[in-house]
Amino acid sequence: MSVKITKKYKGKPEPRKHKVSIMLNESEMRALDRYCNQYVVSNRSKLIRETLMRNILKRFDTDSPTLFDFDNE
Repeated sequence: MSVKITKKYKGKPEPRKHKVSIMLNESEMRALDRYCNQYVVSNRSKLIRETLMRNILKRFDTDSPTLFDFDNE
């Protein structure tokens, strides 16, 4: 299943109040810079936030219990 992030704003978007900081090593930073330059990313924070949340939601989707367990057949 694919996870789609859609924007469904009704009124003002909720302000972001919580700050998260990350540290990258040299090779990770070069990879991020290369990606941003290659794909003309103007907002790295948005890229990282959306990528992180997409990954989290995908994990939640795959880890969630299902009504029928088809893996044991």
